[in-house]
Amino acid sequence: MKLNEECGVFAIYDSGGDCARSTYYGLYALQHRGQEDCGIATINDLELSCHKGSGLVGDLFSESILNELNGTIAIGHVRYAGSRDLHRENAQPLTLTYIKGSLAVAHNGKLTNSAELKREYEYKGAVFHTTTDSEVIAYIIAQARLHSGSAQAAVNEAVKRLKGAFTLVVMSSRKLIAARDPWGFRPLCIGKKGDAFVFASETCALDSVEATYLRDVKPGEVVWVEGGELYSNTENCTEKASLCIFEHLYFARPDSVIDGQSVYEARINAGKCLAREYPLSADVVIGVPDSGLVAAKGYSIATGIPFNTGFVKNRYIGRTFIKPAQATREEEVKIKLNPLRATIKDKRIIMIDDSIVRGTTVVQIIRLLREAGAKEVHVLSSAPKFISPCFFGTDIPSKQELFACSYTTEEMCSIIGADSLGFLSIDSLGQIAPDAKYSFCDACFTENYPIL
Repeated sequence: MKLNEECGVFAIYDSGGDCARSTYYGLYALQHRGQEDCGIATINDLELSCHKGSGLVGDLFSESILNELNGTIAIGHVRYAGSRDLHRENAQPLTLTYIKGSLAVAHNGKLTNSAELKREYEYKGAVFHTTTDSEVIAYIIAQARLHSGSAQAAVNEAVKRLKGAFTLVVMSSRKLIAARDPWGFRPLCIGKKGDAFVFASETCALDSVEATYLRDVKPGEVVWVEGGELYSNTENCTEKASLCIFEHLYFARPDSVIDGQSVYEARINAGKCLAREYPLSADVVIGVPDSGLVAAKGYSIATGIPFNTGFVKNRYIGRTFIKPAQATREEEVKIKLNPLRATIKDKRIIMIDDSIVRGTTVVQIIRLLREAGAKEVHVLSSAPKFISPCFFGTDIPSKQELFACSYTTEEMCSIIGADSLGFLSIDSLGQIAPDAKYSFCDACFTENYPIL
């Protein structure tokens, strides 16, 4: 099992550009953050348009649809659906029309007080059509706008009521607004292209539209673009911040930079830390595509053991892939990954994966390596042991389902069929991102939750 994160957001204010097409390219760059649903909403002369649905960005949007979505402001969203969130109506952006005009909201993260807020608004007569936190957020913003002097002031008031992880992009009739939760659990950056301003979950999306990175949105900050100018409100900012460490270990693309830290360098550092902790003897180092590859490279750099390609990954398996009848987990893994025998046969292998959650997938991967002729298979995880679920948007299962909560390292090693097994230590975890401006949330490894 691979972990999944809730989604990615992109937004642009460009009075003279093609905002829908720019958002399309931005979402393409963020597709790794969610593959179930996607959508784009635009504003043109106060008229709100939106196209969203199930599927990948390239499948859902055509040339004609993008031409219809012309506008001076646009927001977009790609969504990963959790196991209890598989409803087509949950696709974003969420749009609504109310007494103050039109509003569109796209959201990344998970609130810890969503049920409480939803119940409050239901008793006030609100009717919810989705099961997402985003609809709750939209209601709060809309109500706050009734007694606020501006849309950005309403978003600022909403931030004060929300608990948990969230980055928001909000589009009103004339403004583009972005916000990040006071703990900074989820990333959000600001870019500029000519006179246009861009907000995105990762800097790789800025690169896709040739926007220049300006800075990250500060934890707790509300920023907005109005009349072609960028403004900021920092009254909700605090000195505390806890970016999810898994952005660097797994979620983000390696070519992104988050809060000053290169994701690629963080993964290289994770591999180097593993090399110090587990100085193994082997013929070759390989990584499990894709997030394990860079950490494997880091291990190779530190040890001098050659790094090579261990698996060929089938990159054309979409959400509509039809599984063979009576497909086993092994068959599913074989369809996605095929070992490269020229690298594997008669070799002592060090295989680095980004994490081990339930332990079911790694069993099949090791079996593939054995069948390809590997003499030894030593498994290293560039993440520590998972011992606790996440409440902030990462799809980590309950303690009962976590491999490390039921077995010792030695028992896990025996179950998965490896010659040895090691996990990155908590001490090393704190060393992988030395350039980061803020601290990290590592509660899934330590049970030390910043908030609940």
